[in-house]
Amino acid sequence: MRIAEISTPELRRAQAEAQPQDSSPVLSQIESLIEHCEEDFTSGPKLSQLASSLRQSLARLSELAPFSNSVNLHIWKLSYRLWNACVDLSNASSIRSSSSSTTAAEDQAKLRHVTADMLSLAGDTAGVASPEFKTAFFYYKTGLMWHSLRKFDLASSCFEKATDLLSKVDPRTVTDTGQRKLLLDLNLARSQTAWEVSDPILAVTLLSRAKSFLFGSSDHYKALANQYLAFGKSFLSIDNENKGQSFREALKLMNGALELCEKGFSTARTRQEKLDLKALKSKTLRFVAAVHLQMEEYESVIKCVKVLREGEGGDHHPCLPVLAMKGWLGLGRYGEAEKELRGMVVNKGVPEGVWVSAVETYFQAAGTAGLETAKGVFLGLLGRCHVSAGAAVRIVHRVIGGGGEGLKVRAKVVVELVSDERVVALFAGDGAAKERIAMHAVLWNCAADHFRSKDYEASAEMYEKSMLYVPHDIENRVLRAKSFRVLCLCHLGLSQLDRAKEYIDEAEKLEPNVACAFLKFKIYLQGKDHSGAVTQILAMTTCLDYTPDFLLLAAHEAIACRALPVAVASLSNLLNFYASGKPMPGNQTVVFRTLVTILTQDPGNESEILKYVKHVHSRASDVGPDCFFGKGEVARRELKWFAVTSWNFGKKAGENKDYSLSAEFLSVASEFYGLLADGQVDENSVMVCKSLILTISAMLASENQKKAVLLDSDVKKMVELLDRAGKILKSSSTAMQLGDDQPLSLEPEFHFLYTFNSYELYGRMNNPKSQLLIVKSFASSKACTPAYLLQIGLTASQGPRPNHEYSQG
Repeated sequence: MRIAEISTPELRRAQAEAQPQDSSPVLSQIESLIEHCEEDFTSGPKLSQLASSLRQSLARLSELAPFSNSVNLHIWKLSYRLWNACVDLSNASSIRSSSSSTTAAEDQAKLRHVTADMLSLAGDTAGVASPEFKTAFFYYKTGLMWHSLRKFDLASSCFEKATDLLSKVDPRTVTDTGQRKLLLDLNLARSQTAWEVSDPILAVTLLSRAKSFLFGSSDHYKALANQYLAFGKSFLSIDNENKGQSFREALKLMNGALELCEKGFSTARTRQEKLDLKALKSKTLRFVAAVHLQMEEYESVIKCVKVLREGEGGDHHPCLPVLAMKGWLGLGRYGEAEKELRGMVVNKGVPEGVWVSAVETYFQAAGTAGLETAKGVFLGLLGRCHVSAGAAVRIVHRVIGGGGEGLKVRAKVVVELVSDERVVALFAGDGAAKERIAMHAVLWNCAADHFRSKDYEASAEMYEKSMLYVPHDIENRVLRAKSFRVLCLCHLGLSQLDRAKEYIDEAEKLEPNVACAFLKFKIYLQGKDHSGAVTQILAMTTCLDYTPDFLLLAAHEAIACRALPVAVASLSNLLNFYASGKPMPGNQTVVFRTLVTILTQDPGNESEILKYVKHVHSRASDVGPDCFFGKGEVARRELKWFAVTSWNFGKKAGENKDYSLSAEFLSVASEFYGLLADGQVDENSVMVCKSLILTISAMLASENQKKAVLLDSDVKKMVELLDRAGKILKSSSTAMQLGDDQPLSLEPEFHFLYTFNSYELYGRMNNPKSQLLIVKSFASSKACTPAYLLQIGLTASQGPRPNHEYSQG
């Protein structure tokens, strides 16, 4: 604000007089600079240079002090002109916004500082009324400007100079309203600067000193009380370990503000002044209640609220129900807290953020017991005022919480809340898209929690309600299909197959894919419709997004349901994909092994088992054992598993007198053991020999059992098998002769079977010479016993091709 320039008879006389020779050039230079400032309102480098030049000129002028009264008057006039020029610069800067506004403000503060120093240099001058107050005012205003620029050291310097100028003034003699206000404002400004430089003790001391400058003015009481309250609020925001101490200091300052408000009432002259002080007192008392709440002094909170409400006119600030509710909750009086919460429904002045926070706090304290109240308050607010979708999301998220105790009860309340038509209407339109997504996510996650805890009924209900927040448009059809699929899973968990079928049919209409086909498979499986399940397996393989993993998953599901034929069908279809050469998730030997293992669970599947073990051998022969089984110890274990399984089923079939099946299994077993032996003489080669011998024995036994003569091709095959077994026997005998530490040899009964089968086959081939040699060789071996020789003799004399000469020999 511009100030009236000095114009007195003394000044006019001084201007008429000649200036002292020594100060005239400096004063002329200062006046020239001021004129330049008055003419050019630019605030760039020129302004900064101008401030520097004026500061230098003032320094030269101060060296010439003291001055005559006329010179001092001239300095006062120049100071006022410079001050008004600064005001014009400030106004121009506010109109013309600049990126360098901070720099311009600093330059203007420097100019104002020069004006104050000029008045200080001129000092007490005849013809100027109250020069100390006017100079102090310039310093005060300059200090405020430095304070706003956060140059607290310069601000403090200005305030201290102003204080020094007024220190000799007796406040009781001051009658001018503006001068009285300056005395108070100067102390308040010094206090604020001390607070900013983290000197709260000095700041509070200066506030206490300011009480001497109230002068019975209600405005002064109000200004000082406001500053007490501001410092009290600042103590609440201080982040330190001793929060209790900060709260106590805040209360002390706020109580000081209350005391000032009470005293200020007696000085108020107008109705507006009384209303202003009353509003400030109520505001301070609300903060006092908030501090007591932070200190968990709940009874004090209730007392503060009671004083506010019962005062003249009554305070109906929106925060009072929240403070009262939290106070009652702290005292454990939930009934009174509920009354306060419900009272917010009829109080239209309560902002949305306030009552949402109140509902959250009430529920957090009251737990599941407060669910119905929270729901009732929220629905009541829907009818009273506009409630945003974001508020609904916050309430639902708070009620659902993080799981744990009472989850089912909370979920029930949420279901009732989110299915209310008024709540759903909050999320209509594109403007609430973000909140709609958030609400859907909250409900979906809650449903997922129930599903994981196997509460499928609550999960299904929550998933259904989440679909209320999914628009029926093309963009969201995938999300709706996903919702229908999870609902299908929930009803599968409840064994409600018809409902599950309805949901998966809806999902398939929106997004037909392999997931829908698989869930249909689960429905058939759970309904024990094995034929339908097998058909659905084929349907899965025709889906565009099909992967072999689904057949593996289907097999696991079937095994879990003990639907072994379905599991077999699934794995069999999976094997077809291996044959096609497509990339597959795992080794097919695992699939074969699993398939054989499943078939062994039920009796009567021996033919199927034989088919798959033959398939394994065929695939291994085609692509090579290393390619089929792999390499290393794991591959050897897989190969041995098939060898042992074939051997066991061959022996079992033989014991059950199914000699034809036994011969098939034992023949495959010899091939698997042969792959393990890999031409070496070890325990695997011995098993090859045993398998071959038993294969021939089973084939001969099958001929006798069926009363059918073997074909020549079968005889030729048996001879080949017999030759392979003979070579292994010979290798084993050689190892014994060479003194092997741990020779591998067959049990005597296998030597006998080898001899017996050889005798039989040589007889069929009309080769008596070979018959004689094989019998003599056996007779001279350690495996020979009288019983074995007797058996051979009886066969030679009583068999279909008797040889009495050998039977007697």
